[in-house]
Amino acid sequence: MPVIPYTESPEPETVTTTASHHLSPAFPGRAPWGTANKLRAWQQGALERYVQEQPRDFLAVATPGAGKTTFALTLASWLLHHHVVQQITVVAPTEHLKKQWADAAARVGIKLDPDYSAGPLSREYHGVAVTYAGVGVRPMLHRNRCEQRKTLVILDEIHHAGDSKSWGEACLEAFDPATRRLALTGTPFRSDTNPIPFVTYEEGNDGIRRSSADYTYGYGNALADGVVRPVIFMSYSGNMRWRTKAGDEIAARLGEPMTKDAISQAWRTALDPRGDWMPNVLRAADQRLTEVRKAIPDAGALVIASDQDSARAYAKLIREITGSKATVVLSDDTGASKRIDEFAEGDDRWMVAVRMVSEGVDVPRLAVGVYATTISTPLFFAQAVGRFVRSRRRGETASVFLPTIPMLLGFANEMEVERDHVLDKPKKDGEEEDPYAESEQEMDEANREQDEDTGDDMLPFEALESDAVFDRVMYNGAEFGMQAHPGSEEEQDYLGIPGLLEPDQVQMLLQKRQARQIAHSRQKPAEQADLLEMPAERRPVVSHKELLELRKSLNTMVGAYVHQSGKPHGVIHTELRRVCGGPPSAEATAGQLRERIKKVQEWATRMK
Repeated sequence: MPVIPYTESPEPETVTTTASHHLSPAFPGRAPWGTANKLRAWQQGALERYVQEQPRDFLAVATPGAGKTTFALTLASWLLHHHVVQQITVVAPTEHLKKQWADAAARVGIKLDPDYSAGPLSREYHGVAVTYAGVGVRPMLHRNRCEQRKTLVILDEIHHAGDSKSWGEACLEAFDPATRRLALTGTPFRSDTNPIPFVTYEEGNDGIRRSSADYTYGYGNALADGVVRPVIFMSYSGNMRWRTKAGDEIAARLGEPMTKDAISQAWRTALDPRGDWMPNVLRAADQRLTEVRKAIPDAGALVIASDQDSARAYAKLIREITGSKATVVLSDDTGASKRIDEFAEGDDRWMVAVRMVSEGVDVPRLAVGVYATTISTPLFFAQAVGRFVRSRRRGETASVFLPTIPMLLGFANEMEVERDHVLDKPKKDGEEEDPYAESEQEMDEANREQDEDTGDDMLPFEALESDAVFDRVMYNGAEFGMQAHPGSEEEQDYLGIPGLLEPDQVQMLLQKRQARQIAHSRQKPAEQADLLEMPAERRPVVSHKELLELRKSLNTMVGAYVHQSGKPHGVIHTELRRVCGGPPSAEATAGQLRERIKKVQEWATRMK
């Protein structure tokens, strides 16, 4: 234990870590390179700050893979050793994670009961590991335990206490009497305004309250320290065709500007296991895994699926592609935790899971991922990518495959952005958080009215057809590559990047690959250019908000032309469609909208 005498008002002292060499799981032994037999700098710094300040509540925000468990258990050891607390309660999001906490604690001599349900705790244990759902069911049980003995409560991934009002209230009721409370999180905080228990909120100059962490260690810092792997994102586009609930057949290409609903439906079509998109992406991801395993022999891959049926279908595809069986992890399966542990300790290539492995689960050998879910929150995306960033040796990289969806590409390019939990919505008379909220609301109301008209005639959504096209590589905030067919030499160039490289070497190789691809493209006859052969940096993916802004600009220009020409709005829009082609503006692409804006400007100029 760090030998620091505890006093009620401790003087600033240095925390030593001479006995921390046995800590686990995401540390020494199975830990990132260079960290054995000592705490990492951020863990040491956070521990020293805690010991110096002796706060009742402490919030540590550290990126996935940085070692929050190590920090928390070292602190728990110190508090027990110096009799600041007499027992520990760990609250985790899932059954698997509470068992993982108990296993990790046992390795440092702290015994936690992960099966505790009620009554007196056996004397052999230092405390219990429970879930937020369990606390929600019996808050008074845990309150009584806190009142009877001085307790440290470790709230792992504290944002889950805001998942529902009842969970937050239960945590407040249960742990209000606790002697010390340590809150941990590794991902951006929630996007809603549910207050999170035991988190301090500070009001900014804009009058909005935001969460305030006592210690923060972000992905950018962890990357610079070599604690986590850099991530190469490989994005795939392709043509999608589906039938809407209204019975209309729609065709679109991933990455092309389209409405929010169309993006959602195209995304669902891409992930349908019966189409060609998923098999092609899984085949590419498996080729990438083969390359990575040349340097990291036990490297594994994970598909994060939307639902259980899709997960089983993806596992079947993987077997057809690789000839080997994939480990399937379903949340309602009683053997899920055991399967994850067996995969973590083995050397099988593939695992498929539904949310189960999205947060906190320790499988350090995961190096390749496929984001095959339509969940589109920054919180979940960061949790998912966090499964692949645990570095065990210098030079390891992670590769994550995803569809060319504007929102996902935005998240990928913002990996280093740190977010706080915003408790208040911006004021109506001030700057709005979402300037398109009003337009979105109007569109939702219009769609709702249309749905009401169709009544019982509505058909189920149906994915009809999909194909895949290699679109781009994103790395360190930059984008590389031109579009290429699956299996092509150009795609193989990017899939074949070595799995063990320094970050600057990755950047240099990507630049060389793109230069070679451009040179090869210039040598081909023009009639062979069946794909958009333009570097990714010159092919920006237009977001839904940008699309709304273009519609707004078009409506403004048409409005001005109405006064100039005396023609009604509808007549002008119809004429623009006739001249420029394309669907109504609500369904038009960014290119079509820009063309109409240019045309109406041209008309207005002629009338002057």
